[in-house]
Amino acid sequence: MDTLVVTAPAGVPAALRKLYMLRFAFAAVWAGSLFAMADTLGVFTAALLVIYPLFDVACAVIDIRSARVDARSVRGLYVNVVLSGLAVIGLAVAVTSGVPAVLRVWGVWAVTAGVVQLVVGAARRGLGGQWAMIASGFISTLAGTSFFMQAGKDGASLGSLAGYAFLGGVFFLVSALRLGRTRANV
Repeated sequence: MDTLVVTAPAGVPAALRKLYMLRFAFAAVWAGSLFAMADTLGVFTAALLVIYPLFDVACAVIDIRSARVDARSVRGLYVNVVLSGLAVIGLAVAVTSGVPAVLRVWGVWAVTAGVVQLVVGAARRGLGGQWAMIASGFISTLAGTSFFMQAGKDGASLGSLAGYAFLGGVFFLVSALRLGRTRANV
């Protein structure tokens, strides 16, 4: 018997499943919207870029309130709130400087948030469905490095951010489905 599942509040997997489904839906819509406008850095695109980490802050706060599994994952979620909050500020400034600045800020955020996601996923692995979160955290760190490097090249584009967000959303969907399966098997 897994003690983490036993000691976790009964509603944790259900709450995470709903939150992960919401995150998938948001990422899919956001990615489609950004992809359609990736060639320009206008007002709408700038708003999209700032909204994404702001949504991440909101989701982390919801996660903290509903899923107090253990101190390690909750600490990681608080770190994520701070990192995403800093990303909101950084992106709000970066959009005034152009696509390379946006890619640099996004890249740093993706690397740091990816490491946090790895830690939180590992801490929650007893809940089930977390291997996708661990993989997503690892991929986020690689993607963030790629965004940072892409910023220094000619023709840097925001299109890769749309693909990154969509893939992240797919990982949330996989975790949500696995959490539902794990819950049904308990």
